[in-house]
Amino acid sequence: MLKSTKKITSVAGAIALAFAAGSANAADTKLRIQTHFSPETLSGQLAAEFIEDISAMSDGAIKVEMFYASSVVKSAETFDAAATGILDCDMTGGAYQTGKNPAFQFTGDLMGGYTNPYQQMAWLLHGDGYAQINELYNAHNMEFVGWWIPGPESLSSTKPIRNVEDFKNWKFRSPPGMATMVFKNLGASPIVMDFNEIFTALESGIIDGADAANLTNNVGLGLYDIAEHTNFPGFHSMPADHLACRKDVWDKMPDSHKAIMKVGMQALALKNATANEVKNAQTAKDLRAKGVNLYEWSPEELAKYRDAVQKGWVEFATTPESKALLESHISFLKDLGAMK
Repeated sequence: MLKSTKKITSVAGAIALAFAAGSANAADTKLRIQTHFSPETLSGQLAAEFIEDISAMSDGAIKVEMFYASSVVKSAETFDAAATGILDCDMTGGAYQTGKNPAFQFTGDLMGGYTNPYQQMAWLLHGDGYAQINELYNAHNMEFVGWWIPGPESLSSTKPIRNVEDFKNWKFRSPPGMATMVFKNLGASPIVMDFNEIFTALESGIIDGADAANLTNNVGLGLYDIAEHTNFPGFHSMPADHLACRKDVWDKMPDSHKAIMKVGMQALALKNATANEVKNAQTAKDLRAKGVNLYEWSPEELAKYRDAVQKGWVEFATTPESKALLESHISFLKDLGAMK
């Protein structure tokens, strides 16, 4: 009986030590993350909720120091800052990295390909998207963790944007990547600039408009205080903001924390898409009441834009990685019946 008791005590002690060791390891997950969104925007508020969620699910073991509005480095530099150790994770978007490889465009925004966030998330979750994206990210010392997609974006402008013709000589803030090429082919004059420079550029007249965010986030950025023209529903772009972490940081995390991060991002994606759908509808009403002009493009004008975009896909996909990603998206869209 004594031997049995000692054995039980020994096993219990071993379990307690293992649990304590596991807890100590779990407490080591400390992440420095930067997003380009300001804390005042809806996306910034949802990013804060994501941090609260993963902290709660890990019982406080995942600790995040969050940097908003690209306060450490410029938005387009966040990926490299994480990959080289200035930060740990990047919460901007893949399309900022097209200078490295045009394939990054197809990890963030197919531009006119998917109609809504749910279709695009379906490719990620059910179309081998995770593996496709990480094949590219891992080659750059980063691990793709997940997407969150606010939905189709709306352009803001100090001039009417009723149709393709209105893009002629339209100077606007553009993100880097395929957007600059597509809009240039339609007669516009894209100017690549950082996210937090848009308001001043609009105010000073350097640009006529901006490809920045969706209707609600544009309000959060203060763009409609200056720009009295926009389009709704959006159609030209639906970028997926990502969470990507440095590969060695990710590999050292306990499996439980990896799961919490991935599930937390999937929860954020659903919360983000649905919140923006509700908010954008209300924002549209509010903007109309304030005298902002909201243009809904006709099917004929949308067709002109989408024709230009699909030509742009092929023109932009110049590397094996970009061609493989584009082929994966197109195959999935055809399977969905969303593309012929």
